Amino acid sequence: MALFKYIYLAGLAYRNKKILKCYRFLKESEKWQLDDLRQLQLERLKLLLSNAYANTDFYRKRFDECGFHPSYLSTLDDLKKLPVTEKEDVLANVSGIQINVPAEKMFFSETSGSTGRPLVFYRNQEWDAWHNASVMRGYSWHGVFPWERNGYLWGYNISFVKKLKVSFLDFLQNRFRLFSYESDGLDRFLSKLQKASYLNGYSSMIYEIAKRVNARGISSKFRLKMVKGTSEKIYDVYREEVQKAFGKPIVSEYGSAEGGIIAFECTQGNMHINMETVIVEEIDNEILVTNLVSTSFPIIRYRLGDYVKLGESGCSCGMAHPIIKEVTGRIGALIHGKTNTYPSLTLYYVFKNMASSHSVVLNYQAVQKTRGTLELLIESEVDEDGLKLINKEFNKYFKADLDVNIRTGVPRSNFNSKKKDFVSEID
Repeated sequence: MALFKYIYLAGLAYRNKKILKCYRFLKESEKWQLDDLRQLQLERLKLLLSNAYANTDFYRKRFDECGFHPSYLSTLDDLKKLPVTEKEDVLANVSGIQINVPAEKMFFSETSGSTGRPLVFYRNQEWDAWHNASVMRGYSWHGVFPWERNGYLWGYNISFVKKLKVSFLDFLQNRFRLFSYESDGLDRFLSKLQKASYLNGYSSMIYEIAKRVNARGISSKFRLKMVKGTSEKIYDVYREEVQKAFGKPIVSEYGSAEGGIIAFECTQGNMHINMETVIVEEIDNEILVTNLVSTSFPIIRYRLGDYVKLGESGCSCGMAHPIIKEVTGRIGALIHGKTNTYPSLTLYYVFKNMASSHSVVLNYQAVQKTRGTLELLIESEVDEDGLKLINKEFNKYFKADLDVNIRTGVPRSNFNSKKKDFVSEID
């Protein structure tokens, strides 16, 4: 264990020396009273808006159009004088928002493309540090150190060379991941999980793992400190199955690439808003996020696309940070093959591979009406070589377990739901 601790800390220092400093601050500020946290938010908001106005064409124009100047800000409520930022606004103005500092290390980031169009941008060191420190703080609430042995249910590139690279990086982080959703792969993963301290990844796949544990009656073999679900809605049935399998509730980490870590669930089952790095607003049950540390790519009053229910501050865990009672709009559906099931975000990796390896960028939507068959709608026309490439990438992940029917040249206005890359009529 000590070896992996030192490897982890060395890797942390190599990546970003600011992470531990931010983590120590967060551990101190989690004891603050609500008024102190709000004062911190106001100070950071002033800096964020001033930076956005001075260094981005997009926000300078928006501020001027509504007659707002950062110097006018005197309370947190003044933020509401600014217009809501839609994802379409950001996608169309990436170059007018991105702030590049030549002397500073930048980190590539992209959204999962839940609308079928990923957002690509760069975080600076400060943003990256606060993001990673926020995750570490959430882990600390559950007695978990990030260098402990852990199972990882997340995306991967299935090409041989990149799989080797992923495996090596996983080794350095003392983690193992599920590379196959077939029976043998699941069994190997469960065998390793018996010696792990925590499990994290797609909520839907954690649920599938828990079902397998319960079906085999092997729950007594696990000693997990934390089971963390992210990227998808955690249904009540997920919680029941995970509790039965591991004797632990499934903990929610709520956030996004552009919004950062928005909330993390404490030991009392409440998702506390990460007030030190975000301001959360609720309008008609829909969440707006202002990322207070997004200094290289400002995110201000951003409509994330999720529906939430907010609660008041006050929790038996002792933290004053207000809570998010429920996230109702981020739903993770499963793709049903003829035999196995797959997380819907597998689609993201299929199309990410095409973009990164073949420079083929497609706007798409997948619709499933029957098990084992997927209808794939592509907005642009695709030639024969492109169709072969799509089928090749799908075959890497699904093999013969899924038949994919491709329709090209489909206007986005004809998609079943304009804001979803996957629509299931089964779930």
